[in-house]
Amino acid sequence: MRIGELARRSGVSERSLRYYETQELLRAERTPGGHRDYGEWAVDRVVRIQTLYAAGLNSRKIAQLLPCMRDTDGRPSEVATPQLVDELTAERDRINRLIADLVRSRDVLDEVIDTASHGADAAAGRAVATPTGGA
Repeated sequence: MRIGELARRSGVSERSLRYYETQELLRAERTPGGHRDYGEWAVDRVVRIQTLYAAGLNSRKIAQLLPCMRDTDGRPSEVATPQLVDELTAERDRINRLIADLVRSRDVLDEVIDTASHGADAAAGRAVATPTGGA
């Protein structure tokens, strides 16, 4: 498939796909006319790349990781090294800490919203109960 179709099917811009090639995250065959030609596998590869970027990994780490992921036939890759596994475990731990921090922040906001809502309700109730006229 050509780069435009890969962009459409993966939801990633053509510019990003070219960048992935320069970072050696993605490769394309070339047609006799010089156009990029990707196999069906490329859609899944681009989705994986996007997921790893979203998880906070940089292109260098992604380039190390991609060959270690399961092949399309479901078999595990044999490229993973113990060092890479340790580095990826550290990345996962970092992400887990970020998630825990976000959950704590959300909980604090929930408390503030709850307190503010009760305060606003009470203030609205007092405004209704307050006499508006004088004697």
